Amino acid sequence: MRQQFAQGAGDGLGDVLSARELKHTVEQFAGPYRDRLYAPLTTLSLFMSQALSADGACQDAVARHLSERSALGVQQCSLNTGPYCRARQRLSLELIVQLQRQVGLRLEQGQPRAWRWRGRSVKLLDGTTVSMPDTPANQCVYPQNREQKPGLGFPLARLVALISLGSGAVLDWAMSACKGKGTGEHALFRELFDSLTPGDLIIADRFHCTYWTLAMLLAREVDVVSRQHSQRLNDFRRGQRLGRADHIVQWQRPQRPAWMDESTYALIPKTLHVREVRVNGWVLVSTMLDPAQASREELDRLYRSRWNIEVDLRSIKAVMGMDILRCKSPQMIKKEVAVYLLAYTLTRAVMAQAANLAQISARCLSFKGTVQILDAYHQQLRHAGSARTGVMIACVLGAIAQLRLVLRPGRIEPRAIKRRPKPHNLLTEPRHLARSKLIAQRERLLKVVP
Repeated sequence: MRQQFAQGAGDGLGDVLSARELKHTVEQFAGPYRDRLYAPLTTLSLFMSQALSADGACQDAVARHLSERSALGVQQCSLNTGPYCRARQRLSLELIVQLQRQVGLRLEQGQPRAWRWRGRSVKLLDGTTVSMPDTPANQCVYPQNREQKPGLGFPLARLVALISLGSGAVLDWAMSACKGKGTGEHALFRELFDSLTPGDLIIADRFHCTYWTLAMLLAREVDVVSRQHSQRLNDFRRGQRLGRADHIVQWQRPQRPAWMDESTYALIPKTLHVREVRVNGWVLVSTMLDPAQASREELDRLYRSRWNIEVDLRSIKAVMGMDILRCKSPQMIKKEVAVYLLAYTLTRAVMAQAANLAQISARCLSFKGTVQILDAYHQQLRHAGSARTGVMIACVLGAIAQLRLVLRPGRIEPRAIKRRPKPHNLLTEPRHLARSKLIAQRERLLKVVP
């Protein structure tokens, strides 16, 4: 499993998933288990193969397992997907989440200094939504959009992620329904505070530019760069002037929101000093007050790098296929998301290792191309003998290092789709009602025909 993601080829980025930590995590979270056809690591490996595969079906995963066992000359397994699906249900969610966080943390700690900003770890924050099969269990936990009629929509889940700017790895994430108390992006971001360390730098969109977010992050010695919230007015004639359209202003603490208890509200400072800068057509807000620490141009470049997380989430949802999940129960839905993010982070670890050896930025490499190469070398990596392991990993890393993206700074594209959808009628009533009408229509036609 480690060789599948080019791990074990050296120290540092080549060993972010060590054999000792992997064994310890399995013993800690998988619990005692029988010697089955689908052991925990075997099941997890097949589950990740599903996430990286263009097919993504359980039948494809079982067929891969059969092919692997046949190549090894061991007893073949059945193509029945039942045992594999039950093994996925037995798989511990904590095991998957812990492995993903370990890999993300090791990757963040081991990244070269050139990938940091002035020696600081830069973390990107954003949220997205994913849909899933329309089952009663999923609808109960992840209700569909209230604007859609029952039976015509799909359950939706909200996901908020912290992603490393340097390596692109997912460092932590939180998930909830899209409506209800404690399901907003702010609430989910607060669940990720324990993943932050003093000295970190958060880059977020304007939605997170609030008094409460900035105050709580400053209390953890974490700086923020964000775009100004649309509801806050800007007056550069006030405050401490630092330069043209650049000043330090004092924000007053608002009234206590309903979600915050009184004890927490009392700990929030009554005022905050923040820096506001107008540059290249937008107003940026930062808690880095010293212009020598970050100039106007540096703040602009930092905020523009936030677009990387949009591309990362698109890679997870579009390239890997997490946009539409497959599992039919809420428990399996969260496991499926965790497996997708683990597979994504391990793929980013391969890209980081290749970029480090080529002495380039990991952001210069193609994620989709890396997935294609890992899929092409899948069986060869997993079963390469000890004499061939280093050679195969070197071939993979060398190939990935050639997948360099064309940098197009300042590129502007319309957010629109050129290809038109097929002119099918939209389903405007529950499927079982539409099916009943079709059956009744066919029966009427059969009665008319002599």
